[in-house]
Amino acid sequence: MDILPLLLNGFAIAFEPLNLALIIGGCAIGLFIGAMPGLGSVNGVAILLPMTFLVPPTGAIIFLGAIYYGAMYGGAISSIMLGIPGASTAVATTFDGRPMAIKGEADKALIAAATASFVGGSVGVVLFTLFAPPLADVALTFGAPEIFALMLMAFATFIGLGTDDIPKTIFSIFIGLVFGAVGLDIISGEPRLIFGDIPGFYHGINFLVLAIGIYGIGEMLWTIEISKGNAMMSKATISVPRILNTLVELTRTWRTMLMGSFLGYFVGILPAAGATPGSLMAYGVAKTFAKDPETYGKGNIKGVVAPEAANNAASTGAMLPMLTLGIPGSPTTAILLGGMVIWGLEPGPMVFTDHPDFVWGFIASLYVANLFALLINIAFIPAFIAVLKMPFTILAPIIFVLCIVGGFVPTLDMHDVWLMLIFGIVGYFMRKLDYPMAPAVLAIVLGPLAEPALRQSLLISGGSFAIFFTRPYAGVIMAIAIALFVLPLIKIALDKYRRPKDG
Repeated sequence: MDILPLLLNGFAIAFEPLNLALIIGGCAIGLFIGAMPGLGSVNGVAILLPMTFLVPPTGAIIFLGAIYYGAMYGGAISSIMLGIPGASTAVATTFDGRPMAIKGEADKALIAAATASFVGGSVGVVLFTLFAPPLADVALTFGAPEIFALMLMAFATFIGLGTDDIPKTIFSIFIGLVFGAVGLDIISGEPRLIFGDIPGFYHGINFLVLAIGIYGIGEMLWTIEISKGNAMMSKATISVPRILNTLVELTRTWRTMLMGSFLGYFVGILPAAGATPGSLMAYGVAKTFAKDPETYGKGNIKGVVAPEAANNAASTGAMLPMLTLGIPGSPTTAILLGGMVIWGLEPGPMVFTDHPDFVWGFIASLYVANLFALLINIAFIPAFIAVLKMPFTILAPIIFVLCIVGGFVPTLDMHDVWLMLIFGIVGYFMRKLDYPMAPAVLAIVLGPLAEPALRQSLLISGGSFAIFFTRPYAGVIMAIAIALFVLPLIKIALDKYRRPKDG
């Protein structure tokens, strides 16, 4: 096997002084970019792309790859500390990370997020190194029917074995699908659901606007109500014994980490999917197959581990089609792809033979970046904990300002800021009325992916739904999805059957 010498040569390139400095600097910059609501890896890589012209192409992609990794780690910080997703990839981390912080376990949540990110990133890079060609072949067989089946299974995981009220869960999914349909029709180009020809709705509803509104503004309003204005943030502390206890507890979540890593990596390979669907699906699967699903959303450490492992593995998986096929697997890799073209490198199968130093130097740098991102993240945990010791009367205005900035940055449109405030009020009432918010968030992410996949599939089959069952991969995934949808009905029937005997 000639992979080992190529990888060792890659490590020699990655540990060159300039490249090592770029890795450390990129991880640190990415960490803070990821932690800033509204920025995330896409904006961070785009903003810093012009700086890469000062260094050779290999150093340039190593720097941008390190920023990408750092941002994946950093997105969890504001999700846990403030309840505001730093990026769309960290929304699922908010579900349990924020409740843990409120209970005084912010340090545990941050360590869990960092460790799971490291595991997910490590699994992703190893899979990338060893199994790139066969995994790329499998991903290429995924056409529109398989992608729709995968999206449907993601919805089914929230309904299947979840403990939330099923009608409320379905209602939440439908609301998310409606929001995801706002904008221009993908086939006819006709506007739909633009509410009286309001121009701001033509570009659709930005997912990050909805996420920040529901989890930032909504969470802040909820906290103000339950505390009657006298809230203190959790009395979070950090010490060596607490860190060691957390690490011991994390050893019991290794199955969840591996599940999130493998699922996230494969979803990341699929073109246009990316880390956000991967993290949400991993959370849903973890909750579905948990022995205590009722604890999810209330501060279960596995609810932090699953999405964080998945989004880091997915970020690595998204680079596979970018390098091997020239097809970006996520918005961030689309920018990396543009950078490669600017540097005079043509992505595709030939890049491995024509520019081996570039490719293997980049792959080796991902191993190094993953380690440094973990060390930098853990080193800054005491500083993040200090934020929680601020009185809520000071922290609430800061959260509000960050939400406004996060709502404005993605599109630079005040329409989205007003929309974010409306979503904040909606999120507050959903919390008050005990409606699950995660299914709505999942639906607005997957809706724009599922709809074109469904319509393309029906165009291919002439309107026949049989296409979802006659193709091998699609058929298996659809069978699992249908089983998860039917499972609650079986449970209800069994409960009714047992009740007279118990009486």
